[in-house]
Amino acid sequence: MATDYILFVHGVNTRDERETPKFAESLIKGLNQELGQDRTSNIVYIPLYWGDANLNAENRLRKQLQASPLWKDMWFRDFREQQLLQFAGDAALYISRHLGYKVVKRLKEDAIARIQDPQPGDCLHLVTHSWGTVILFDVLFAGRWNNPDAPGHKDVMAIRDAIFGLAGNDKNPLQGMPLASLHTMGSPVAIFSLTNVSSDADDSEELASTVPSTHDITPRLKELLKSLYERRGQKKLPWRNYIHPGDPIAYPLDELMSSLVDQDEQYIDFEDLLSHDRKLLDIISIPLRQTVVALLQGGKAHGSYWESDRVVKEIASFFKPAVAREVVSSK
Repeated sequence: MATDYILFVHGVNTRDERETPKFAESLIKGLNQELGQDRTSNIVYIPLYWGDANLNAENRLRKQLQASPLWKDMWFRDFREQQLLQFAGDAALYISRHLGYKVVKRLKEDAIARIQDPQPGDCLHLVTHSWGTVILFDVLFAGRWNNPDAPGHKDVMAIRDAIFGLAGNDKNPLQGMPLASLHTMGSPVAIFSLTNVSSDADDSEELASTVPSTHDITPRLKELLKSLYERRGQKKLPWRNYIHPGDPIAYPLDELMSSLVDQDEQYIDFEDLLSHDRKLLDIISIPLRQTVVALLQGGKAHGSYWESDRVVKEIASFFKPAVAREVVSSK
């Protein structure tokens, strides 16, 4: 029987505490209960935990802020010290490669090492949350890792070599583990896509052609999607984007992904989905949804995907016999 590997990549909790090494346990438990013995393959869960990689730098900055005589006068101190500092701090340090190198190393050692030698029929499913989506896309597709002198370069190239449709160290891109589905939860990719822009419409064509963004994920993502499309017998890659309306980090991605990498809607079977029942969400009145009160509860919404029945059922549907399993054997 073939094996489905499900890689979970967490993001930033945006609540009082960071994610723990057991961050995916609720979702994994839900998947096992939903599937029971009714599955088409062996399933191997691979949670990638990187949440403690930035603790020292974060704690150091927090102490420096608290040392200011003005800090006690600041509004929303808890929000500033926890949610905002975690999200913005991880973003800044990851982009600067301080945190990026640590995360890349863990991804290679803890996750990629387990999918190095795929057997016929094996495939990979990606489940990413929040900033974890940005991290994974950056590692797989961004040009900033191409410099051989960049910290983490060798690990990134090894990670790309392990995925079908990508090439790192000049390896054949048509080898490696093929993706079978992609699931993004509370994703800020829409915001991060602004770093892909090489120039504004008012900039000269010469500038646009000579100053590409090193954070641009689109060229390699297009190559991957095209390779998977051909390998899957001209069938689209399923991509589900889960959104809680009260999550300030989550954005719809359908139109964005179409404009960036799939203008002809040829390669991606994309769908934005609410992560919770609409009737339950409608309990919150429309005026209240736009207030600061709702925003301050956004951290709870942002972390809710791991326990969402709707997320569980949608992901589990890809492993049930009732759904055609569109996987091409690994070679």
